[in-house]
Amino acid sequence: MKHTPLFTLLVGAALAFTTATMPAHADDSSKKQTSAYPNATRAEPKLDLKSEKDQKALNDGVAAVNSGDSAKATQVLQPIIDKSDSKYAQAFALYLMANVSFKNGDVKAAIDQSKRSLDIGVLPNDTYFQEMLTLAQMYAGDQQYQASLDTIAKWRTEGKSETADSYGLEGVDYYYLQKYPEAIAAIQKAKSLTDKPKDSWNQVLMSSYAESGQGAEASKMAQSEYEKNPSDSSMLHNASTILLQQQDYAGAIKILEEGRANGALKDEADWILLVKAYLMQAQNGGGDTKAGSAKALAAFDDGVAKGAIKPSADNYKLAGDAAMIGDDDVKAIGYYQKASPLATDGEVDMALGGAYFQEQKFSDAKKYLTQAIAKGVKHKGHAYMMLGESDRQLKDKAGAVAAVKQAALDPETADKAQEWLKKSGK
Repeated sequence: MKHTPLFTLLVGAALAFTTATMPAHADDSSKKQTSAYPNATRAEPKLDLKSEKDQKALNDGVAAVNSGDSAKATQVLQPIIDKSDSKYAQAFALYLMANVSFKNGDVKAAIDQSKRSLDIGVLPNDTYFQEMLTLAQMYAGDQQYQASLDTIAKWRTEGKSETADSYGLEGVDYYYLQKYPEAIAAIQKAKSLTDKPKDSWNQVLMSSYAESGQGAEASKMAQSEYEKNPSDSSMLHNASTILLQQQDYAGAIKILEEGRANGALKDEADWILLVKAYLMQAQNGGGDTKAGSAKALAAFDDGVAKGAIKPSADNYKLAGDAAMIGDDDVKAIGYYQKASPLATDGEVDMALGGAYFQEQKFSDAKKYLTQAIAKGVKHKGHAYMMLGESDRQLKDKAGAVAAVKQAALDPETADKAQEWLKKSGK
């Protein structure tokens, strides 16, 4: 079973360039003591910046970038990129412009500028390797996960460095490439390198366990992470979703109800999840369907009263379906009636027509079944069969025959409709 991802990792949105500074080029005697990459295989390049004009422009560009003045940064940096004789000046100007592009939301431009900056190959090691790692993050933010992995591998091989963040990013990349064992290994490595693992890493790890069939591990971790901070809405969502995927309905309900009690249950999606959890427990977990329906509807009504659950066709139809599961046709009709004017197709009206049919209110059933067919339903043959039976109950034989003949045109109901027509002599 393929699961929907349990979280959204906005890698690009969360990424931030470090504060821009003009890098100092360490001489050979001090490099090992001052460099963040003392064991790098890449030799420190020699700077070729001789122009005082370029030096001043780069300093002005740094100041503009750090102050958030994109227009000024572009004005002073672009001429360096286009015309400077200094490879270093061009590379560093491109690095700064990548910063500007990223902050302006143009990730693809930032990636291009960053690649060009690195390809020139003259930045000092500290700047060069930091930019390479930033490029890997931007690739991930642009959903270029394999490119991100390749860049991390190059950064690690040439820079001879390992960090928790690099393995955390690697885990994200592997997760989205659906390479779950590799994602698990990367996140476990990341966590081993720090005593402050990021919440997003744990989300990746939980989801990778769930996706790779290690449901017990996913459930155990989900509950553990939630218990660390039960007032955290995102933890509540992740834990309850994973527990539902593992069909641990009671566990999911427990967490969601705790969230309802302590105020962590905030998002509409999580309120709806609680409603569905009660229904799934009743239908699939061996529970009492009427009791499950009642609890689901109590949660639904509470969410509506608190403004957490908004009026929509889908939401009211869910409540109507819950009432039908509990054999409360009258209550179902009430919810479906609220859903009907909000619906863009005929599915709600078909459900409403079916509820009226159950109540033997055939005139109302006919009205809404006719309306459903006009709006469009997935199972048109079933709608026509129910409409035909409603007409028969209303003593409208011609209408019944006409409806069932329409049902005979649908492969889903053709056999049943033909049998009905044969018995009716038609």
